[in-house]
Amino acid sequence: MPQRKKAVFNWSGGKDSALALQKVLQSDELEVVALLTTINEETLTSSVHSIPIGILSKQAESIGIPLHTTSFTKDLSDYNEKMHKTVEHFKKQKVTHFIFGDIFLADVKKHREKNLNPLGIEVVEPLWNKSPAEVMNDFLKSGIKAKIIVTQADKLDKNFIGKDLNADTVSSFPDNIDICGENGEYHTLAYAGSLFRKDIEFAVVNIIQTTYDIGLSSGQTKNFAYWQAEIELVTS
Repeated sequence: MPQRKKAVFNWSGGKDSALALQKVLQSDELEVVALLTTINEETLTSSVHSIPIGILSKQAESIGIPLHTTSFTKDLSDYNEKMHKTVEHFKKQKVTHFIFGDIFLADVKKHREKNLNPLGIEVVEPLWNKSPAEVMNDFLKSGIKAKIIVTQADKLDKNFIGKDLNADTVSSFPDNIDICGENGEYHTLAYAGSLFRKDIEFAVVNIIQTTYDIGLSSGQTKNFAYWQAEIELVTS
């Protein structure tokens, strides 16, 4: 039997990551040696999803794959330098593939390939080019459980924070959003299901509103407001 090629899974902690990782592990075609998560060095939370590093560590422990974090400044001015060092770190371990949970954002995929291919890393996208309805259907059938922890304020109100992502929640989404949140409408935290050996016990302790300046493909910068859960591990 040929030896499997080594891969790193780029782990956000959310539903798409969990679903894509489950598909990769079930196929058994690649050996996933680490979960890679980018971290804000000031807050020690993950980029975009703002999941505390303690919860990310519990996810990795429950999945059974080591967590590797790479921290960045808030303005991401050191992003390219840090990511290059991260890739070189994994190439020393014979890693040849980086896996992502993207669905259809072509610019994002192109950006990943542009930056990783020249370094000898192949980009793998298990969910790529499926429709949002197909991905959501796969997720709901997967047995993975996830809660909504971030919403774009002008798309989903703060009452969605803390809700489980199930058929009832999806049916309550307004018509003007992507049901998978691929355009940033919401983000989730995966905490239970067949991917995990043990449920991740956490609680939403507060909901705050935050704003971010996000660069658009046009070159312009736009300010976006979000409802964001402040979460912490529940210890018995």
